[in-house]
Amino acid sequence: MRCIAVLFLSFFLVDSIYSQNFSRKDSLRGNLTSLRTCYDVVFYDLFLNIDENSRSLVGSSNSIHFQAKENFNKIQIDLAQNMQINKIEFLNEDLIFERDFDAVYIYFPKQIKKNEFHKIKVYYEGQPKIAKNPPWDGGFSWKQDKNNNPWISVSCQGTGASTWWPCKDHQSDEPDSMQITGVVRSSLQFISNGNLRNQKEYFSEVLSSNVIESCWFVSYPINSYNVTLYIGDYIHFSDIYLKNKDTLMLDYFVLKNNLIKAKNHFKQVKPMLRCFENYFGKYPYWNDGYALVEAPYLGMEHQSAIAYGNNYLAGYRGNISYIDSLKFDFIILHETGHEWWGNSITTNDIADMWVHEGFCTYAEVLYVECMYGYDKMLSYVNNQKKHVKNDRPIIGKYNLNFKGSSDMYSKGSLMLHTLRNVINNDSSWFKLIKNISIDFRDKNIDGSEIIQYINDRTELDLTKFFEQYLNHRQIPTFDYKLQKHGAHYTLLYKWKAIDGFNMPIKINYGTKNKILFPTSLWQELDLGFFDIETFNVRDDLFFIRVNKM
Repeated sequence: MRCIAVLFLSFFLVDSIYSQNFSRKDSLRGNLTSLRTCYDVVFYDLFLNIDENSRSLVGSSNSIHFQAKENFNKIQIDLAQNMQINKIEFLNEDLIFERDFDAVYIYFPKQIKKNEFHKIKVYYEGQPKIAKNPPWDGGFSWKQDKNNNPWISVSCQGTGASTWWPCKDHQSDEPDSMQITGVVRSSLQFISNGNLRNQKEYFSEVLSSNVIESCWFVSYPINSYNVTLYIGDYIHFSDIYLKNKDTLMLDYFVLKNNLIKAKNHFKQVKPMLRCFENYFGKYPYWNDGYALVEAPYLGMEHQSAIAYGNNYLAGYRGNISYIDSLKFDFIILHETGHEWWGNSITTNDIADMWVHEGFCTYAEVLYVECMYGYDKMLSYVNNQKKHVKNDRPIIGKYNLNFKGSSDMYSKGSLMLHTLRNVINNDSSWFKLIKNISIDFRDKNIDGSEIIQYINDRTELDLTKFFEQYLNHRQIPTFDYKLQKHGAHYTLLYKWKAIDGFNMPIKINYGTKNKILFPTSLWQELDLGFFDIETFNVRDDLFFIRVNKM
């Protein structure tokens, strides 16, 4: 039921430089109509029978506990068209429902009054979408490990949790807590978010087999795409992380053949957590613990049960040039960063996913500074430039379940690095970053709220700064000329950017450093006598194009 605050600033209009045809299905998924805002989910109780032989969920259900925010007799939930709903119960009665693409309209036999608490139970089954390229094109991954044991998981960010379980599939509403119970054949283990509450074994008529039923409980708000499951021949080991005499449980679930290498490889977790807590505050899911679970795909930031599939390699699938030739595991680092950025702080609309991915990718930068020092950080963040495409705006289109460019990762990080140097006071910068993490913890927000918060705390009007980097695909260009007059040089300079863009920038010449305040108009500065070979525009501190004219 996390708090929703909607604040749109007028300048957040996405450029018309790209277009896409949107359907009614997109609107039903992305738009918050009164059929969705009239109720607030407070608890989900998801029960799953997973049949790996038929690649299906059978005899499954979800109880949706909610509080009415307005009077109503009809609501919308979401479940993929290919999944069958057997019935929906309310107060021991079967409800009438109808389907419209992935939307499910539910009719109540009486008016539900504002502030009342109720629950419905949705009984369903079917073969959920199979992931084509997880985690980007998500769904279920039905794989086998090297010993031919079933190895199953799900990833659904963007694709949507409603591809496999019935819920209000919108980032703006999260339950306060959740229970996930999974039933699998007794040779397997079922792992999910949060903490394991209990297990029991019995013969299941539904699966026609001896089974293990595992009940997991999430004690914090959780967004729907973070709800997950892992099924396989897992072995578990654990560790503890100590902070101020408090203990965080670290749980690791890996395939049995990988136990030895995992115990060595996962030693990097504790120093990483220390760095992140230094910059962003306390790990946000302390009571639920921290877990890495080996998955049959690269990785995903599933809350308190992070999917890990980087094959115990440094870098990105062993490519260390991706991480500026350092030696850490990129997937562990990046997906853990999402516990603060994306899981604890979640945007209402995926159009604002730059908050998740930009801040999380910048978390990598701060980790490098923490572990390797400032100079290596500077090298690392500039290495991210090679991933930027400048193909379309970072902000997507609101109310259509449409996110912006993948530049939200590296370009978002470089934007924040640039902002650090605009502020030009590291003490203030690090305080600002930590305060954002703490003040918006466990909240659903709009990107505009983050921007307004930064404006307020810095007492700077950064409206045009964010508009340039988020709403336009091109980065600003610093045009300059050096003119020689006898033994002296004069610098002429200006911005080529959106109207009103006035970001300061740094230059070096000779032994001097200078902050300039360019605008769209040519300005002139007498640099005096210096060695022209020493002139340098600090594009290592600011993500810009430099154009010597």
